[in-house]
Amino acid sequence: MLTAHLPAGYSLVRLARQTSPSVLAVALIFSILPDFDLLWFYLVDNRSVHHHRYWVHLPVFWVAVFCPLIALGWRTRFRAHLVIAFAAVMLHLVLDTIAGGIAWLAPFDRTLIHLVIVPPSEHYHWLMTFMLHWTFALELVVWCLALGLMAREVSLRRRAV
Repeated sequence: MLTAHLPAGYSLVRLARQTSPSVLAVALIFSILPDFDLLWFYLVDNRSVHHHRYWVHLPVFWVAVFCPLIALGWRTRFRAHLVIAFAAVMLHLVLDTIAGGIAWLAPFDRTLIHLVIVPPSEHYHWLMTFMLHWTFALELVVWCLALGLMAREVSLRRRAV
């Protein structure tokens, strides 16, 4: 996924019927957090390793982080924040599995698992290859869902006034 992580995080919160602005903020941050590795990918690593191979794109890392956090915070007022943060990160990884590949079996197997392989094409840039592939329509579906949920929320607020 190229652009759908943020609207997916928004949709996650709205479909979970969470109304807290802080829970929304957590979902939006954690829905894009794994892609902060792109800073390392471009600025330090010189694109030598696919950024989905970094530790922030490994499901086992997030499970190891969030299982104890959720267990410790279950009886606190931050339970919803922790659960939504974990769900947002995992949603990010699921969306990346469609065409980007995620090492779901790490640390036992570091093979990137993807549902669809976007073949290299004659387009001048990899971005065009992804945008012209049929899987980009899935990104548009995620955007439409988020925009529909946002429009519904605005409509409900207008009626309440």
